[in-house]
Amino acid sequence: MKSFYLKFGKRIFDILFSILIILLSLPILLTSILIMIILNKSFKVFYFQIRPGKHEKLFKVVKLKTMNDKVNHDGHLLPDEERTTIIGRYLRKLSIDELPQLWNVVKGEMSLIGPRPLLVEYLTHYTDEQKKRHNVLPGITGWAQIHGRNSIQFKDRFKLDVWYVENLSFSLDMSILFKTVIKIFKSENVLIQDPNKITD
Repeated sequence: MKSFYLKFGKRIFDILFSILIILLSLPILLTSILIMIILNKSFKVFYFQIRPGKHEKLFKVVKLKTMNDKVNHDGHLLPDEERTTIIGRYLRKLSIDELPQLWNVVKGEMSLIGPRPLLVEYLTHYTDEQKKRHNVLPGITGWAQIHGRNSIQFKDRFKLDVWYVENLSFSLDMSILFKTVIKIFKSENVLIQDPNKITD
């Protein structure tokens, strides 16, 4: 069962469940985009960034844009908390900003469940053990996310990621998916920033 799931089942589940979520969430996504355009007075509603995926292969992750591009007098971007828009805070609180990543899942660049794709510049700081997190597709949610997300130390977060990779199974993924839904409804650990600045 585990072998079948790893080889075929996980990908089949990713595609079917992602398409289902896309169809069900389309009214919410379109309404959110419309509100963003009206409040932000801009059609720049998507945010793209290069992230490392499976085997550190780079891909372009997509999210709803939750921050503006305001800079200080030196031309540097203001801190994230100062650039987060009003609508952006609600989108993050409800994790609606993550919905466009379902397209990354359909394309095979991500999975519904797996270690979060972090910034490219973090790659050079990983230990050999931590690099194991890239042995699988990155996910929209994961084992580390249901255990604290950005509120836990990055070393502990990476340990959770590696543990997931080494114990990946259908039952584990279903458990993570269920707990993720619960946390979304409770709005837990979404906006908390970790002290080491390792954010997703």
